[in-house]
Amino acid sequence: MDRRVRIRLTPVAVVAALGLAASAAGQPPANEPTPPVFLKAARTLLKWDEPAEPAHVLGPIYFAGTKGLGSYLITGSDGHVLLNSGMPGSGPLIEASVKKLGFEPSDVKLLLCGHAHVDHVGGHAHLKKATGAKVAAMREEKELLESGGKLDFQYAGVKEFEFDPVKVDVVFRDEDEVKRGDIALTARLTPGHTRGSTSYVLRVNDGGKTYTVVFPDGTGVNPGYRVAGNPSYPGIGDDFRRTFRVLESLRPDVWLPAHNEVHGLDAKLARAKKDGAKAWADPDGYRKWVALQKGRFEAAAGKE
Repeated sequence: MDRRVRIRLTPVAVVAALGLAASAAGQPPANEPTPPVFLKAARTLLKWDEPAEPAHVLGPIYFAGTKGLGSYLITGSDGHVLLNSGMPGSGPLIEASVKKLGFEPSDVKLLLCGHAHVDHVGGHAHLKKATGAKVAAMREEKELLESGGKLDFQYAGVKEFEFDPVKVDVVFRDEDEVKRGDIALTARLTPGHTRGSTSYVLRVNDGGKTYTVVFPDGTGVNPGYRVAGNPSYPGIGDDFRRTFRVLESLRPDVWLPAHNEVHGLDAKLARAKKDGAKAWADPDGYRKWVALQKGRFEAAAGKE
């Protein structure tokens, strides 16, 4: 499979390729799968639960996720920040990766997420207990995270999408700066995928050069979502359009989404062995991805 295909591959597209989920345009077919079938297929095909080798990305950022899901450790002078915790069961894998990178799990002081779906916060409860870190979340995502997924607008009542609930210790709002020592992430509300989906912007230095890093979130229109007629929640269409406006306004040098195949993580890791931080610079890839996701959303909205 060539790299161009991998970049376009999302969980929805993977399952769609098997005739199980939405088409590339985002329109659910008549035989759309149940959420558990969709989740199982994406989880298996994209290796969400398989251990991966942790690695340095650039500056204070390290990859500590699984083969399919991006969890990122951001190290600082007064403790570290961990963004996303993968599926349930991934907590111990991420904890081991932090140790393998040469850091103490007890030095992780803040746990963040892009959004509170099972594939990105499934390990939060384990990691909060193992590290003693505080959980911080966007105001609009707090209840979903604390409910263990039971208040999700699409997946409420679907056991496979539930996770161990965690108490949110720190609540922030759109454009707030989430700080820990010399780490300062700007949080941007990018709703639609969930009501409180959050993207983060971080400026880092590597080798004397400053990079703007974006951890984007909120763009995915999952199977079963309705964004126009009979919307999945009131205002979901406007929320998605807000998200695309925000993401289009950002100008990252480096982008690190929560699904590894979206930005070709493996290829970048391989190039980084030779090129270092330059391997991660991909502003054109980011712009093309945002445009692709926006087009899929508009196509889905137009066909409802």
